[in-house]
Amino acid sequence: MNKKITVIAGDGIGLEVTGITQNILEIIGERFGHSFEFTPALIGHAAIEATGEPCPQETIDTCRASDAVLLGAVGMPMYDNNPNLKVRPEQGLLKIRKELGLFSNIRPIKLFDELLYTSSIKPEILQGSDIIFFRELTGGIYFGTPRERNEDGTEAIDTLRYSKMEVERIARQAFESAMTRRKKLCSVDKANVLESSRLWRETVQELSSEYPEVEVTHMFIDNAAMQLIRDPKQFDVIVTGNMFGDILTDEASQIAGSMGMLPSASVGSEIGLYEPIHGSAPDIAGKGIANPIASVLSGALLLDISFGLKEESDAIISAVAQFLKDGYRTLDIATDTTPEDKRMNTAQTGEKLAELLASVAV
Repeated sequence: MNKKITVIAGDGIGLEVTGITQNILEIIGERFGHSFEFTPALIGHAAIEATGEPCPQETIDTCRASDAVLLGAVGMPMYDNNPNLKVRPEQGLLKIRKELGLFSNIRPIKLFDELLYTSSIKPEILQGSDIIFFRELTGGIYFGTPRERNEDGTEAIDTLRYSKMEVERIARQAFESAMTRRKKLCSVDKANVLESSRLWRETVQELSSEYPEVEVTHMFIDNAAMQLIRDPKQFDVIVTGNMFGDILTDEASQIAGSMGMLPSASVGSEIGLYEPIHGSAPDIAGKGIANPIASVLSGALLLDISFGLKEESDAIISAVAQFLKDGYRTLDIATDTTPEDKRMNTAQTGEKLAELLASVAV
């Protein structure tokens, strides 16, 4: 198989983790007889510095000419601390999602047993948790208009807008996923307050008639945030809107022990984009201590979803599982009892994963 992959490192630790994932994918190609061609592109602060734009047209064109996109991270604190800036790194993310039609963000939250004690949640509550989120990605308050501030800057408007079509297409993906799992779907909204959420709930209820085998529940966002920590095992598939999904999936990172362990896939009508759920973490960028596993697992999702290479994807997941079983830990998942010779920096983690992956039987 010959495939083209656009690699957008982005900002902060993005360059460090995507480099390791690219190397892992190259090993997969060698071991399984595939050819992957990698093309770099710019987004976020890196793109602003180079071109003045957070997502130049060249990046969009490069992505469209590829079969999949691997993304690192976007964002820098200099923009967060200056709300008056008109050009911001995150605008690049919103643009690429819209331009590539990436309306569905898929985030699996699966716990490795070896990390039960790295979370702040009690192990007996966590064990057995296996959730997949479907977050609507190109609608809602992040894209709604009008979106503005008044002339003196004392008032701002953001619009939360959803159409029936937008809700139905993400909900259908969630239902289809539920049919392959435990056949339980929880739709999260705020229908007791928001008109857009009432449309969301009505649409999910209507669609549920096409999937009579799936048990459907509806939960308000505030209750869902509490239930996710109280009893995560109750959930199987969760579908929700853009902002609610953004918040809940970051909260759910505590189930896995660290945001550095969680991959994601953004898919739609064109190619898929794959990225770790963590941010650019500029406070640790360049220190060599970032956890690259979320990016590596995003590479596994890329192989599975975009290329249909399930065996190759499973090989990466197995290498990560073995890494953890052997007691190796990055800084974010290490504990006081982790031996010094098992503590891995970013480069060491990449080398150990490559070593484990190279031993996978073909």
